[in-house]
Amino acid sequence: MKKNTGRKEQKQREIIGIDLGDKVSRYVVINEDGEVIEEGTFRNQATSIEKHFRGEPRCIALEVGTQSAWITRQLQQMGHEVIVANARQVKWITSSDQKSDRVDAKKLAWLARADMRLLAPIEHRSAEQQAELSVIRARGAVVRARTLLVNAARGIAKGFGQRLPATVTATFGKRALTMVPPMLQAALTGLLEQIDALGKRIQDYEERIEQAGARHPEVEKLTSIPGVGTLTALTFVLTLGRAERFSHSRDVAAFLGLRPRQRQSGGLDPQLGISKSGDKYLRKLLVQCAHHTLGHWGQDSALRQWGLAKGGGAKGATRRAVVAVARKLAVLLHRLWVTGEVYKPFPKAA
Repeated sequence: MKKNTGRKEQKQREIIGIDLGDKVSRYVVINEDGEVIEEGTFRNQATSIEKHFRGEPRCIALEVGTQSAWITRQLQQMGHEVIVANARQVKWITSSDQKSDRVDAKKLAWLARADMRLLAPIEHRSAEQQAELSVIRARGAVVRARTLLVNAARGIAKGFGQRLPATVTATFGKRALTMVPPMLQAALTGLLEQIDALGKRIQDYEERIEQAGARHPEVEKLTSIPGVGTLTALTFVLTLGRAERFSHSRDVAAFLGLRPRQRQSGGLDPQLGISKSGDKYLRKLLVQCAHHTLGHWGQDSALRQWGLAKGGGAKGATRRAVVAVARKLAVLLHRLWVTGEVYKPFPKAA
């Protein structure tokens, strides 16, 4: 009996580091002394993962990536403790002069053995949240494709002295065809028809996004902020996953890469740009909301007045003001989500 108990304790002290690949991943198992006791490869398939990692629960460390979410869920269902490392924070691995799958897997295991905080662990969203967020990602891809085709059509028409409609609506292609000379009909007809087809697809995605937003009561609270629509609010909720993930609302701004980088050394503390870590798409949406808040159509509020005062009129200062307002929007969105309070344009006056 003691022998079996000792083996169980030894098994729990084993740590696995996994370097994820596209189709095949490399793993290394170390013991409590940091020595490699097993290594190998497995295919990124549920059956292969089950074959290699079934048994006693162990600690497994891997880097965040395209496939890390579903592999993490697969390993957690098997009872393992999974640590997902933030690749941007683990420079010992990403900037190494001797980089290989085996070395990376070994370093992940060593860092997890020393202190999991060295891996700057991140939290993956649930499968349901990831599926809803995929609709938003798909819409963004279609919007980029339409923008590419619109720019191509404008460039071709401009070469013949023609100007296509300034606004891109669901009937952009149909309206543009009436302005295209006969000699360009063959070149632009298919292109403009495809633009309208993509416009209809974008409308379909936006309807699905509105339906998804209705399933999240907190989205309605967040959209009470002028300039924040369902797309931004839902992306914010799904990207963060859960409000309790952050103990302080200000941490959200750092998580989304809207806080300035720091490189203080001795008496030097230079002003640097934002870190741009975290979710790029959500950061872009928040910046767009900040532009609306500070723009001509923005409603008067304490946030708008603060941003305009910070801008000062200079072009560079205006860019800094937009980023600063986007940072405050991230904090405000999380605060409303946590407290359930109603948005107040002038909170101090209220």
